[in-house]
Amino acid sequence: MEVSADSHKDIDDHQIDIADPKFWTQKQEWVKQMRLKFCRRPEFPETHSIIDDDGMLNQEYFQPPKDAIPPTERKWGDEEKLKLLEGIEKYGIGHFREISENLLPDWSGNDLRMKAIRVMGRQNLQLYKDWKGNEQAVQREYERNKEIGLRFGTWKGGALVYDDDGHVLQAIEESNQMNPL
Repeated sequence: MEVSADSHKDIDDHQIDIADPKFWTQKQEWVKQMRLKFCRRPEFPETHSIIDDDGMLNQEYFQPPKDAIPPTERKWGDEEKLKLLEGIEKYGIGHFREISENLLPDWSGNDLRMKAIRVMGRQNLQLYKDWKGNEQAVQREYERNKEIGLRFGTWKGGALVYDDDGHVLQAIEESNQMNPL
């Protein structure tokens, strides 16, 4: 067996050959002893089933319960987007819990807030608080935000983000004066 120069390590002036199978056997034994010492706590009986008596991990402990229901797979598609738009029109921006409860129960309010950022094209939705708009109004806002973002180089990941100099906020305010929400 050929041993590379990197297979010898100096640790506390002792040379260790990591290519030597004895090294790995000793290391595995040390790991088992550490598990037994630190993973099994007398004051916590539930920890006794994590590690087998020989210090090996009990793989069954880390398996999902046999009666566990696998999570349903969620996919975001056109139907979900239309329901989000319906919710924005009915409840307004910022009312994502209501949209979740009434239109998209598989999605949390926070999930829907993140989706609304992409739909509106703006990272910060505060200026839209309680704003209600139909699909066309949302699309108009998206295009307006995208135009501002591209103009100032602040269109990131499909959303307008603010700049440190305040140019984006000023452009939003000017745009809102010319074309109010």
